[in-house]
Amino acid sequence: MNSRNFLAELKRRNVYKVAVAYIVGGWALSQGIAQVFPVFDIPNWAIRAIVLLIILGFPAAVVFAWFFELTPEGIKRTEVADAARQKSGGKAWIYIVIIGAILSMGLFLLGRYTALRSTTPVPFGPGGISEKSIAVLPFENLSDDKSNGYFADGVQEEILTRLSRIADLKVISRTSTQHYKSAPENLPEIARQLGVANIVEGSVQKNGDAVRVNVQLIKAANDSHLWADTYDRKMIDMFGVESDLAEKIANTLEAKLTGKEKAALEARQTDNPQAYETFLRAMALNNSQSDADNARMRDLLRETVQLDPNFADAWAWLAAIESNRYFFPEESLAQKERARVAAETALRLAPDLADAQGSMGLYYYYVEKNYDEALRWLDRARAVAPNDAKFIGATALVKRRQGKLDETIALQKRQAELDPLNVNVWVGLARSYRGLRDIHQARAMFDRALAISPNDANLIAQKAETYLAAGDVEKSWEMLRGVKFGPADDGFGVLLDVILARRDYDEAIRRINAMHETGNEPRLFSAIGRAALGRIQLAKGNRAAAEPLLHDAERDLTQLRDQHEGGIIVFEQLMQVEACLGRRDEVERIGDQLRAMRRFDKWTYPFADENVASAYAQMGNADRAVPLLETALHETYVGAITPAYLRNNPVFDHVRNDPRFQKLANANP
Repeated sequence: MNSRNFLAELKRRNVYKVAVAYIVGGWALSQGIAQVFPVFDIPNWAIRAIVLLIILGFPAAVVFAWFFELTPEGIKRTEVADAARQKSGGKAWIYIVIIGAILSMGLFLLGRYTALRSTTPVPFGPGGISEKSIAVLPFENLSDDKSNGYFADGVQEEILTRLSRIADLKVISRTSTQHYKSAPENLPEIARQLGVANIVEGSVQKNGDAVRVNVQLIKAANDSHLWADTYDRKMIDMFGVESDLAEKIANTLEAKLTGKEKAALEARQTDNPQAYETFLRAMALNNSQSDADNARMRDLLRETVQLDPNFADAWAWLAAIESNRYFFPEESLAQKERARVAAETALRLAPDLADAQGSMGLYYYYVEKNYDEALRWLDRARAVAPNDAKFIGATALVKRRQGKLDETIALQKRQAELDPLNVNVWVGLARSYRGLRDIHQARAMFDRALAISPNDANLIAQKAETYLAAGDVEKSWEMLRGVKFGPADDGFGVLLDVILARRDYDEAIRRINAMHETGNEPRLFSAIGRAALGRIQLAKGNRAAAEPLLHDAERDLTQLRDQHEGGIIVFEQLMQVEACLGRRDEVERIGDQLRAMRRFDKWTYPFADENVASAYAQMGNADRAVPLLETALHETYVGAITPAYLRNNPVFDHVRNDPRFQKLANANP
């Protein structure tokens, strides 16, 4: 049979028609299942298997069309069908092909549209809420002794810690859930605010060594109970309860558990009931913003590890606190050793524990300032506990120190999904945007924080600073003039900057003296206050009043530096004092020290240059100040300087008439 006769035979036997119809129909079917199957959570391997079967069926359909034909009487061999066929001009197959083509094209375009919709960036996560998302609300304390409230808080914290180690779950941090009371009535609204589909409620009743825990898992949309259980246990058996609860919740939500995750859930940290109870007392204070509570938490953790030196979780939390304390305010060799011992002990006792790995990361971040090593340990912790917001937030801080602002902001947004009511998360995002000089976004993030804590004086001050950075001094003053601050509040520094930008020196002196009169200033802030008063007197032209204040500040700051107290802020303040006293050699020496201390920190290194520039400006040395300021204006860093600051800050008055400085100060932001 020659090729022309073969092609004619293919046409006579309707092989072409079947091939075209099969391709169109198969394409339409594959598009249909690709859109519909995911709605019912059918796995991708099933979709791929069906598509493969459709492809493999094509040659079978062509062979079938060669030997058989579909007739009104059924399927017949082609020769029989030819003999019985009556002449007909019917072209129904063409319409079938056209309809199939339209259908397949419609499904294809629908898929493209929904894919584009699903990949369009949405602030802080997708519009839909995962069915495997969960928030554990505060457990109610039903004990007769209401002082046992710490126990309910601690149990909630431990359950959350275990759930956060399950990669297939979205788990909201306790910092956000603690804003709600136990067993609230408006569950759907709470779930919407937290971005979850499911809520866990519970109660704890403690009587001596006996503990009863009631827990229920609720689908928030319709307030239906998915699962509930009651546990009556001894205190020392609570680890088993917390592990069992986490595993049952995960199974009810059909979350996949790996072998490592299951082992992490079942880990038992101590057999000492007194150590466990002391640990729960400490965990109940976690997330407190109070300095007194933080100190109490540290003391309780120290007591815990004395009661049980093998309690790895307690060592890990203690390491995080000790490392943070070294960062500020106690940068001493003794404090560094406390942090190192705690971190290394936690890791030695439980090398696979996320909190032990994370605490080692925090040690390298806060103490050693080794950001690459900190990131390595934090990445390991996140691999074990991918939904633990604190590790995501810590990783963001490290990335920011490395100058990776885009990655930082992406991580902070992820942290906000898991901890949406944590003020510090939104403040962290705001500071990142402020470092980029994206004033609009910074204000928006501060507004999110203020929506959670509207009366927080420091938050109000940080938002006011964005107006100062943009040159709107009076707006900043309007926001801050009636706000009360403590001596250690960051907001007080912003308030002074605003007052000085208005050149209201007498008001600045009055505010500082009023703070001194409270009598509860830490030594560091007392020295900073005297340094500020000295600089203000110089700005007023009263050197006779300024010098005694500056000498007193110099003495106290030097002592603090030599005693390793106060951290880097002592060096910054001391350099400004030396500049006011005209000691250029000291300014250069301290400036070199500041640069060396910040040399690996891209987030704050330009701030060191800005500080050195302001010191040279104070001495009237434009040749040294202006190049540093020009560089700083093109860097992204913490509280990045703006042209408006150059225009309004009196520290630059001694170089204000320099044409090079004027060019920088009058540049567009």
